[in-house]
Amino acid sequence: MIVRHIDLICVGTLKEAYLREGIREYQKRLGTLCKLQIVELEEARLAKEPGEREILQALEREGEAILARLQPDAFKVALCIEGRTLSSEGLSELLATAEVAGKSRFQFVIGGSYGLSETVKRACDRRLSVSPMTFPHQLFRLMWIEQLYRALMIRTGSRYHK
Repeated sequence: MIVRHIDLICVGTLKEAYLREGIREYQKRLGTLCKLQIVELEEARLAKEPGEREILQALEREGEAILARLQPDAFKVALCIEGRTLSSEGLSELLATAEVAGKSRFQFVIGGSYGLSETVKRACDRRLSVSPMTFPHQLFRLMWIEQLYRALMIRTGSRYHK
């Protein structure tokens, strides 16, 4: 039974077949736990070595597209390096707490290679970081979907999370 709706709002498209295959696998697994929608937004085109101003302008353009997708009634999470880190159990608890507070729609936002605009971060209810390390944003998408699956499996008491 589907009890929640999860949107993964991402800047950029997946280019590598192995990443798309991994995403499809977790989408299939998540199908019994939630309704998952992946929204891919166009990444701003930049010069080979852009300046800080050009990067900020690109982040604002991408941010406008993200903000247009955010739902007022959703629990919105910006995934960014300066966010708070949580364990897998902590993520499961965060989702449970939001559900108890009446949230049934969750929106997780993954920026492009330069991250997210401050406007998007402020529009979200939480900022989360998986690690202080830097990951390619395309690989991170697969990593995050796996963590969502793990968090929901923890809630079911499954042995997936040992």
